[in-house]
Amino acid sequence: MMISEKTRAAIERYKGKPGDELLRIEGIRKEFPGVVALDDVRFSLRRGTVHALMGENGAGKSTLMKIIAGIYTPNKGEIFLRGEKVRLNGPLDALERGIAMIHQELALMPFMTVAENIWIRREPINRMGIINHAEMARKTQELFDRLNIRIDPLSEVRFLTVAQRQMVEIAKAVSYESDVLIMDEPTSALTETEVEHLFEIIRDLKTRGIGIVYITHKMNELFEIADEFSVFRDGKYVGTHASSEVTRDDIIRMMVGREITDMFPKEEAEITDTILSVEGLTLEGTFHDISFDLRKGEILGLAGLVGSGRSNVAEALFGVTPATSGRVRIDGQEVRIASPADAMKHGMAFLTEDRKDTGCFLPLSILENMQIAMLQEKNVRMGFVEQGEVSRQCEEMREALRVKTPNMQERIENLSGGNQQKVLIARWLLTKPRILILDEPTRGIDVGAKAEIHRLISRLAGEGVAVIMISSELPEVLGMSDRIMVMHEGHMTGILNRNEADQVKIMELAAR
Repeated sequence: MMISEKTRAAIERYKGKPGDELLRIEGIRKEFPGVVALDDVRFSLRRGTVHALMGENGAGKSTLMKIIAGIYTPNKGEIFLRGEKVRLNGPLDALERGIAMIHQELALMPFMTVAENIWIRREPINRMGIINHAEMARKTQELFDRLNIRIDPLSEVRFLTVAQRQMVEIAKAVSYESDVLIMDEPTSALTETEVEHLFEIIRDLKTRGIGIVYITHKMNELFEIADEFSVFRDGKYVGTHASSEVTRDDIIRMMVGREITDMFPKEEAEITDTILSVEGLTLEGTFHDISFDLRKGEILGLAGLVGSGRSNVAEALFGVTPATSGRVRIDGQEVRIASPADAMKHGMAFLTEDRKDTGCFLPLSILENMQIAMLQEKNVRMGFVEQGEVSRQCEEMREALRVKTPNMQERIENLSGGNQQKVLIARWLLTKPRILILDEPTRGIDVGAKAEIHRLISRLAGEGVAVIMISSELPEVLGMSDRIMVMHEGHMTGILNRNEADQVKIMELAAR
């Protein structure tokens, strides 16, 4: 589907007028069963600018963007596009009107090529009425050249990294020639180099008069790329400011309504006996000769660029993709972990980095998602789950982690990304693990929830839990870890103690 001729004409009329109002919403209200997601919200986007949306998880940012993208219909309020009042009758209608959205949870089709994903429903047809794959590949390459993206148009999406898939999503959105582009957490899986590449693309789009709505939880991105920002809290509009007029602390106070005095509340825990020993762990073609010890009460940070093999090591330890060689000892005894069930029997838990594809069971309820890992023998009698006791424990965990939901029967797909993450953390804490592996535990989490999760991790370490924490955010690794193991291209390049580590040393090891 291409932009309609009426929309194309409207876009042409607005060219050469940077600063003109592209989009305005007034008095928007959106209700879900038992929840008011947005209440009397307003927002405005100007041509040729980046307008960042800030707020805690559940503040209503993604809900508002889904209304603008035609996914949700508001219960009340008005939308004005290029000065005209409009009613958006679905995502395709929004696309036809020149509004494109890059979702936080990527939605590409893994067994199709990059080119097929980008031009789906808009494939070039030859005179015989057959899809012209050569022309489709040529158009994709032309688009990639313009955006300086180095991906083979004929590659199947399933073979791409998360970062490469993100770039494909961006290229797909740009291909619609829209003048309103919504980006929901576009850098959550990108390295610093890839983030800078994305920012170059955004700056180029700005010069073409495109207005960009940018949702992020990363303060440094706001000050680097956004012209202005709006803050939402608990479904309400708080305020709009130029990014040059405020400080990071000002924004945090607007977002959470309180001071966040310590983002990394690392407490000194007693580090005792070695609980996990890894020697020569190898997965052919992925990582090689990984050796380290992990002690009770220790937080071991795992750092490295995307593609370094960090997540693969975590998956091998938990039996998702068993290692081809090497030894793993728990409490001094050699063990064989061939599946997640084996790992769980030894007191291990693993929070995956991709909550959508490998974490959440999206059609199921919060309760079902939370309890699924704890349904073992102690909670089952005569073949039946002791549902009352299980539900009680899940409810206590929901309250402890402050998961925002009307009830435990709500489908998890209806929660914000941050609240989904809290449910997954709750799932594994309910198993009372001795070894906890966290892969990007605060990805897509707002600043307030990050501090809560950091505090929780620190408390678990204080209780003697051994933690492996993988993170792409160096301040998080440095702030929370007792030691930091760095990887590069499948090899361990060094281990740094907390008192000797800094960003420069980590990057030197990560880029060897």
